[in-house]
Amino acid sequence: MTEPGRIRIEGLTKRYGSATVLDGLSLDVAPGEMLALLGQSGAGKTTLFRCIVRLTTADKGAVFVSGGPLHALEGRALALARREIGLIFQQFNLVRRSSARDNVLIGQLARLPTWRVLFRRFARADRQRALAALDRVGLLQHAYQRADRLSGGQQQRVAIARVLAQECRVILADEPVASLDPATASRVLSLLREVARERGITVVCSLHQVDFAHAFADRIVHLSQGRITGDDGAEALPTAALPKHRPHAPEQG
Repeated sequence: MTEPGRIRIEGLTKRYGSATVLDGLSLDVAPGEMLALLGQSGAGKTTLFRCIVRLTTADKGAVFVSGGPLHALEGRALALARREIGLIFQQFNLVRRSSARDNVLIGQLARLPTWRVLFRRFARADRQRALAALDRVGLLQHAYQRADRLSGGQQQRVAIARVLAQECRVILADEPVASLDPATASRVLSLLREVARERGITVVCSLHQVDFAHAFADRIVHLSQGRITGDDGAEALPTAALPKHRPHAPEQG
């Protein structure tokens, strides 16, 4: 049965040469859940995200998103399934010379004809959707400002607006606050949690900082050497077992 937003991973394995990056990993994320994926660099977090969206092909295992078997899809069927998933990255992945609004519009490539995106020929409804998404993240007044003139926190909020305009059911956020100062990071994670609640979006957010995981996640999964070594509610997982918060240089968000 199809459950919009549910992620189900079964026995996912990925090797690069002799190195096993994901080792038979299985995980079930409920629709609308905000899950924090904790682990040190090299634990397999980014590879897991890449395998979910099929940017990398797993050696073994199955991935289902909203009931669709992404591991078995190809071509147009895979492209349609990927519309369900919004990606947020540590380094924002914005077109620096384009405005905040245009970056949100460009993010709709998965649901619009390619020529509309290339020639910036967006329908009025698409432009309104982009502005509404920027308004939701508190950046409507910066809609026509170039991305490279925004602070790091503002750029990450543009990235969130981009996935909101995509109207996805799942957000995968790969270290989205690693380059932000603690105060700005808290605002970004709070925003992710709010939109997850409002829209029933499933959020899987990889982090290094245990304090942020406890503050914002419904559930914490600890990943080490490609295996899940802890899986519990945010209140119950022992802090001593998890990576510590890393300091960041101050930045205005």
